[in-house]
Amino acid sequence: MRGADGPLMLLCGTANPELGRRISEEVGVALAPMEITRFADGEFDVRIGESVRGHDVFVIQPTCPPVNDNYLELFVILDALRRASAARINAVLPYYGYQRKEKKTRARDPISAKLMANFLQVAGAERMIVLDLHAEAIQGFFDIPVDALTASKILAAHIRSRHGRQPIVVVSPDVGGTARARAIARLLESPLAIIDKRRPRDDDIEVLNVIGDVKDSNCVVVDDLISTASTLVGAAQALKDEGAKSVDVLATHGVLSNGSLQRLTDAFVDEVVVTDTIPLSAEAARNPKVTQVSVAPLIAEAIVRVHEGRSVSALFR
Repeated sequence: MRGADGPLMLLCGTANPELGRRISEEVGVALAPMEITRFADGEFDVRIGESVRGHDVFVIQPTCPPVNDNYLELFVILDALRRASAARINAVLPYYGYQRKEKKTRARDPISAKLMANFLQVAGAERMIVLDLHAEAIQGFFDIPVDALTASKILAAHIRSRHGRQPIVVVSPDVGGTARARAIARLLESPLAIIDKRRPRDDDIEVLNVIGDVKDSNCVVVDDLISTASTLVGAAQALKDEGAKSVDVLATHGVLSNGSLQRLTDAFVDEVVVTDTIPLSAEAARNPKVTQVSVAPLIAEAIVRVHEGRSVSALFR
């Protein structure tokens, strides 16, 4: 497959090899061989098994936990490609680590999402493909093209297949996520509700009010990621208190930090739906409440469109 920037080549780091394999199958291009090793002191080394000179290279590497290792591995791969004269280097980050620090909320805070953008560009990335960023403004942190995909259609299709034509209320767990929830609500042709909450301390959630009618409804709470799950558990309880019949949780990125699975298992939640941007732990894969859907077809189509110089935004019309 040849585009304006040479033949298409796919590489995959070690963060999520199963997703890389699925994307490769969808694109119809085999993953190029690459050996990633460590020196005795833990430093990464990369050896790409075939020439990349003159190729349009796409490197698949979600920067999920262990975030720092996966980022550094990606930086080393990008540097190797740049020094080997790849025609164009495209970094495909289904999950963009450090994205939750996209602005200063207190004095002397870092803006870590911008820092990672700087590192990626210095390492050699010439174009980015990302999925469901925590804040759309992160696209502006880059001085290179960024194709920001969304898994909304994939998640909405799963909910429609699960609930059929039953009435559904889509819920945003906070005011900041309203646009994301509204996109799902539009696809499902469903009403929207919002959880009004405040956070007295960093790790605490106090739900104040449910804006919208959820009584006797199947509710679907939509978020970009699940980390501690405290926000979602609080939202589910508030919906239950308002008379909701059931609660499903949708999130693109299943970070699922320690303790989150138990909180979700104990909560008024029927199903937790995440995508495969982040590989599930063995515990999460066994949990009967957790369902994983694949974003490989979406990312594969975006890669082909970028390679061929076609519109990516057409995927969301």
